[in-house]
Amino acid sequence: MHLDVVDLKAFYYRTALGRTAQRTIRAALRELWPNTRGMTIVGFGFAVPLLRPFLGDARRVISLMPAQQGVMAWPECRANISALVEETRWPVQTGFVDRLVVMHGIETSDHPDMVLDEIWRVLAPGGRALFIVPNRAGMWARRDATPFGFGRPYSLGQIETQLRAHRLWPERHRAALFWPPSQRRFWLRTATLLERVGSAVSARIAGGVLLVEVSKQVYAPTRPGLPEAVRRPLGVLEGIGAAPPKPASGRAHQKKHAEAGES
Repeated sequence: MHLDVVDLKAFYYRTALGRTAQRTIRAALRELWPNTRGMTIVGFGFAVPLLRPFLGDARRVISLMPAQQGVMAWPECRANISALVEETRWPVQTGFVDRLVVMHGIETSDHPDMVLDEIWRVLAPGGRALFIVPNRAGMWARRDATPFGFGRPYSLGQIETQLRAHRLWPERHRAALFWPPSQRRFWLRTATLLERVGSAVSARIAGGVLLVEVSKQVYAPTRPGLPEAVRRPLGVLEGIGAAPPKPASGRAHQKKHAEAGES
Protein backbone atom coordinates (compact mmCIF):
# COMPACT_ATOMS: atom_id res chain seq x y z
CA MET A 1 0.00 0.00 0.00
CA HIS A 2 1.35 3.43 -0.98
CA LEU A 3 2.25 5.93 1.71
CA ASP A 4 0.28 9.16 1.90
CA VAL A 5 1.73 12.13 0.05
CA VAL A 6 1.31 14.31 3.15
CA ASP A 7 3.60 12.03 5.17
CA LEU A 8 6.17 11.81 2.36
CA LYS A 9 6.25 15.58 1.96
CA ALA A 10 6.63 16.08 5.70
CA PHE A 11 9.60 13.69 5.87
CA TYR A 12 11.57 14.99 2.89
CA TYR A 13 10.91 18.72 3.35
CA ARG A 14 10.31 19.26 7.07
CA THR A 15 12.76 16.97 8.86
CA ALA A 16 16.55 17.24 8.97
CA LEU A 17 16.84 13.49 8.34
CA GLY A 18 14.63 13.68 5.25
CA ARG A 19 16.43 16.68 3.80
CA THR A 20 19.80 15.00 4.29
CA ALA A 21 18.54 11.77 2.69
CA GLN A 22 17.16 13.81 -0.21
CA ARG A 23 20.50 15.48 -0.88
CA THR A 24 22.40 12.19 -0.59
CA ILE A 25 20.25 10.25 -3.05
CA ARG A 26 20.06 13.19 -5.44
CA ALA A 27 23.86 13.45 -5.53
CA ALA A 28 24.11 9.73 -6.36
CA LEU A 29 21.55 10.16 -9.13
CA ARG A 30 23.43 13.05 -10.71
CA GLU A 31 26.63 11.01 -10.69
CA LEU A 32 24.87 8.37 -12.75
CA TRP A 33 23.12 10.88 -15.06
CA PRO A 34 25.32 13.98 -15.25
CA ASN A 35 23.99 15.15 -18.62
CA THR A 36 20.28 15.13 -19.44
CA ARG A 37 20.17 18.12 -21.75
CA GLY A 38 17.26 18.00 -24.17
CA MET A 39 15.76 14.85 -22.62
CA THR A 40 12.29 14.06 -21.31
CA ILE A 41 12.55 13.21 -17.59
CA VAL A 42 9.67 11.56 -15.71
CA GLY A 43 9.43 10.70 -12.03
CA PHE A 44 7.01 8.12 -10.64
CA GLY A 45 5.95 7.51 -7.05
CA PHE A 46 7.36 10.28 -4.89
CA ALA A 47 10.40 11.27 -6.94
CA VAL A 48 10.07 15.05 -6.75
CA PRO A 49 12.88 15.42 -4.18
CA LEU A 50 15.24 14.14 -6.89
CA LEU A 51 13.91 15.95 -9.95
CA ARG A 52 14.75 19.61 -9.24
CA PRO A 53 18.31 19.49 -10.75
CA PHE A 54 16.81 18.42 -14.09
CA LEU A 55 14.60 21.50 -14.41
CA GLY A 56 17.47 23.57 -15.74
CA ASP A 57 18.68 21.38 -18.60
CA ALA A 58 16.07 18.77 -19.51
CA ARG A 59 13.62 19.38 -22.35
CA ARG A 60 10.69 18.59 -20.06
CA VAL A 61 10.22 17.23 -16.53
CA ILE A 62 7.03 15.51 -15.38
CA SER A 63 6.12 14.04 -11.99
CA LEU A 64 3.55 11.23 -11.91
CA MET A 65 2.08 10.31 -8.51
CA PRO A 66 -0.15 7.24 -8.01
CA ALA A 67 -3.76 7.84 -7.01
CA GLN A 68 -3.39 5.62 -3.92
CA GLN A 69 -0.68 7.98 -2.64
CA GLY A 70 -2.13 11.35 -3.58
CA VAL A 71 -0.56 14.28 -5.38
CA MET A 72 0.98 17.61 -4.47
CA ALA A 73 1.64 20.62 -6.68
CA TRP A 74 5.28 20.81 -7.71
CA PRO A 75 7.52 22.73 -8.03
CA GLU A 76 6.61 25.60 -5.75
CA CYS A 77 6.50 29.10 -7.21
CA ARG A 78 6.44 27.71 -10.76
CA ALA A 79 3.92 26.19 -13.16
CA ASN A 80 2.76 22.82 -11.86
CA ILE A 81 4.20 19.76 -13.65
CA SER A 82 2.88 17.12 -11.26
CA ALA A 83 -0.08 14.86 -12.11
CA LEU A 84 -2.20 12.26 -10.36
CA VAL A 85 -2.35 8.97 -12.31
CA GLU A 86 -3.61 5.43 -12.08
CA GLU A 87 -0.44 3.52 -11.23
CA THR A 88 -0.91 0.93 -13.97
CA ARG A 89 -2.20 3.31 -16.70
CA TRP A 90 -0.17 6.44 -17.31
CA PRO A 91 -1.31 9.26 -19.63
CA VAL A 92 2.03 9.06 -21.43
CA GLN A 93 2.47 7.89 -25.00
CA THR A 94 4.52 4.80 -25.79
CA GLY A 95 8.26 5.37 -26.16
CA PHE A 96 8.06 8.97 -24.90
CA VAL A 97 10.43 8.96 -21.89
CA ASP A 98 14.23 9.24 -22.08
CA ARG A 99 14.93 8.99 -18.34
CA LEU A 100 12.60 7.70 -15.62
CA VAL A 101 13.15 7.96 -11.85
CA VAL A 102 11.14 5.61 -9.60
CA MET A 103 11.17 6.19 -5.84
CA HIS A 104 8.49 4.87 -3.46
CA GLY A 105 6.84 3.50 -6.58
CA ILE A 106 7.11 -0.29 -6.64
CA GLU A 107 7.96 -1.49 -3.12
CA THR A 108 4.62 -0.13 -1.83
CA SER A 109 2.54 -0.98 -4.91
CA ASP A 110 -0.16 -3.66 -4.88
CA HIS A 111 0.52 -4.33 -8.58
CA PRO A 112 4.29 -4.06 -9.08
CA ASP A 113 4.34 -6.30 -12.15
CA MET A 114 1.78 -4.14 -13.95
CA VAL A 115 3.70 -1.00 -12.97
CA LEU A 116 6.88 -2.46 -14.46
CA ASP A 117 5.04 -3.30 -17.68
CA GLU A 118 3.86 0.32 -17.88
CA ILE A 119 7.40 1.55 -17.28
CA TRP A 120 8.66 -0.60 -20.16
CA ARG A 121 5.92 0.79 -22.41
CA VAL A 122 6.67 4.47 -21.87
CA LEU A 123 10.47 4.19 -22.09
CA ALA A 124 11.96 5.20 -25.41
CA PRO A 125 14.30 2.80 -27.24
CA GLY A 126 17.63 3.41 -25.58
CA GLY A 127 15.89 5.02 -22.59
CA ARG A 128 16.99 4.41 -19.02
CA ALA A 129 15.12 4.04 -15.73
CA LEU A 130 16.53 4.30 -12.21
CA PHE A 131 14.85 2.44 -9.35
CA ILE A 132 15.52 3.58 -5.76
CA VAL A 133 14.32 0.81 -3.42
CA PRO A 134 14.92 -0.13 0.25
CA ASN A 135 17.89 -2.43 0.75
CA ARG A 136 16.84 -5.41 2.84
CA ALA A 137 20.40 -5.70 4.18
CA GLY A 138 20.53 -2.06 5.27
CA MET A 139 19.43 -0.22 8.41
CA TRP A 140 16.83 2.00 6.79
CA ALA A 141 14.47 -0.85 5.88
CA ARG A 142 14.30 -1.85 9.57
CA ARG A 143 12.95 1.48 10.85
CA ASP A 144 9.46 2.68 10.05
CA ALA A 145 10.46 6.23 11.05
CA THR A 146 11.38 6.75 7.38
CA PRO A 147 9.45 5.94 4.17
CA PHE A 148 12.02 3.23 3.36
CA GLY A 149 10.77 1.22 6.32
CA PHE A 150 7.49 0.47 4.54
CA GLY A 151 6.72 -1.95 1.73
CA ARG A 152 8.92 -4.70 0.36
CA PRO A 153 12.69 -4.32 0.81
CA TYR A 154 14.87 -5.92 -1.85
CA SER A 155 18.24 -7.53 -2.18
CA LEU A 156 20.14 -6.66 -5.32
CA GLY A 157 19.48 -10.12 -6.78
CA GLN A 158 15.75 -9.89 -6.09
CA ILE A 159 15.22 -6.51 -7.71
CA GLU A 160 17.35 -7.36 -10.75
CA THR A 161 15.50 -10.65 -11.27
CA GLN A 162 12.13 -8.90 -11.13
CA LEU A 163 13.27 -6.22 -13.55
CA ARG A 164 14.64 -8.72 -16.08
CA ALA A 165 11.30 -10.54 -16.06
CA HIS A 166 9.75 -7.36 -17.46
CA ARG A 167 12.38 -6.75 -20.16
CA LEU A 168 14.22 -4.12 -18.13
CA TRP A 169 17.91 -4.97 -18.32
CA PRO A 170 20.12 -3.96 -15.33
CA GLU A 171 23.07 -1.86 -16.45
CA ARG A 172 24.57 -0.36 -13.27
CA HIS A 173 23.89 -0.31 -9.56
CA ARG A 174 25.10 1.37 -6.43
CA ALA A 175 23.98 1.94 -2.85
CA ALA A 176 23.31 5.08 -0.83
CA LEU A 177 22.44 6.14 2.72
CA PHE A 178 25.33 4.49 4.55
CA TRP A 179 24.59 6.29 7.80
CA PRO A 180 21.98 5.37 10.42
CA PRO A 181 18.42 6.71 9.99
CA SER A 182 18.70 8.88 13.06
CA GLN A 183 17.73 12.47 13.79
CA ARG A 184 20.73 12.94 16.08
CA ARG A 185 22.93 15.82 15.05
CA PHE A 186 26.12 13.73 15.18
CA TRP A 187 24.91 11.35 12.45
CA LEU A 188 23.53 14.16 10.32
CA ARG A 189 26.80 16.11 10.53
CA THR A 190 28.87 13.07 9.58
CA ALA A 191 26.49 11.80 6.86
CA THR A 192 28.61 13.13 3.98
CA LEU A 193 31.80 11.53 5.33
CA LEU A 194 30.07 8.20 6.01
CA GLU A 195 28.56 8.26 2.53
CA ARG A 196 31.98 8.63 0.89
CA VAL A 197 33.47 5.84 3.01
CA GLY A 198 30.51 3.53 2.49
CA SER A 199 30.44 4.05 -1.27
CA ALA A 200 34.13 3.16 -1.49
CA VAL A 201 33.73 0.01 0.61
CA SER A 202 30.47 -1.52 -0.64
CA ALA A 203 28.24 -1.13 -3.67
CA ARG A 204 25.20 -2.87 -2.18
CA ILE A 205 25.51 -4.38 1.30
CA ALA A 206 25.48 -1.65 3.94
CA GLY A 207 23.56 1.12 2.18
CA GLY A 208 20.01 1.90 3.16
CA VAL A 209 18.79 2.03 -0.44
CA LEU A 210 19.76 0.46 -3.74
CA LEU A 211 19.91 2.44 -6.97
CA VAL A 212 19.50 0.16 -9.98
CA GLU A 213 19.74 1.58 -13.49
CA VAL A 214 18.07 -0.37 -16.30
CA SER A 215 17.67 -0.07 -20.05
CA LYS A 216 14.68 -1.06 -22.14
CA GLN A 217 15.20 -4.45 -23.77
CA VAL A 218 13.73 -4.62 -27.25
CA TYR A 219 13.82 -7.91 -29.11
CA ALA A 220 14.92 -7.92 -32.74
CA PRO A 221 12.03 -8.57 -35.15
CA THR A 222 11.79 -12.11 -36.44
CA ARG A 223 12.01 -12.78 -40.18
CA PRO A 224 10.91 -15.87 -42.12
CA GLY A 225 13.51 -18.23 -43.51
CA LEU A 226 17.04 -19.06 -42.48
CA PRO A 227 19.14 -16.23 -41.05
CA GLU A 228 21.97 -17.00 -43.47
CA ALA A 229 22.01 -18.39 -46.99
CA VAL A 230 23.13 -22.01 -47.27
CA ARG A 231 26.24 -22.03 -49.39
CA ARG A 232 26.27 -25.72 -50.43
CA PRO A 233 22.83 -27.27 -49.90
CA LEU A 234 22.69 -31.01 -49.41
CA GLY A 235 21.59 -33.05 -52.43
CA VAL A 236 19.41 -35.53 -50.55
CA LEU A 237 16.36 -34.87 -52.71
CA GLU A 238 18.14 -34.32 -55.98
CA GLY A 239 16.70 -36.33 -58.87
CA ILE A 240 13.13 -36.42 -57.59
CA GLY A 241 10.82 -35.57 -60.45
CA ALA A 242 13.36 -36.41 -63.14
CA ALA A 243 12.51 -39.00 -65.82
CA PRO A 244 13.44 -42.63 -64.84
CA PRO A 245 16.38 -44.22 -66.75
CA LYS A 246 15.47 -46.22 -69.89
CA PRO A 247 15.80 -50.04 -69.67
CA ALA A 248 18.78 -51.63 -71.47
CA SER A 249 17.97 -53.28 -74.82
CA GLY A 250 19.52 -55.51 -77.50
CA ARG A 251 23.01 -56.91 -77.10
CA ALA A 252 23.78 -54.74 -74.13
CA HIS A 253 20.86 -56.35 -72.28
CA GLN A 254 21.97 -59.94 -73.21
CA LYS A 255 25.58 -59.18 -72.19
CA LYS A 256 24.40 -57.97 -68.80
CA HIS A 257 22.47 -61.22 -68.16
CA ALA A 258 25.43 -63.32 -69.31
CA GLU A 259 27.77 -61.61 -66.90
CA ALA A 260 25.26 -62.16 -64.12
CA GLY A 261 25.11 -65.92 -64.94
CA GLU A 262 28.92 -66.35 -64.89
CA SER A 263 29.09 -64.78 -61.49
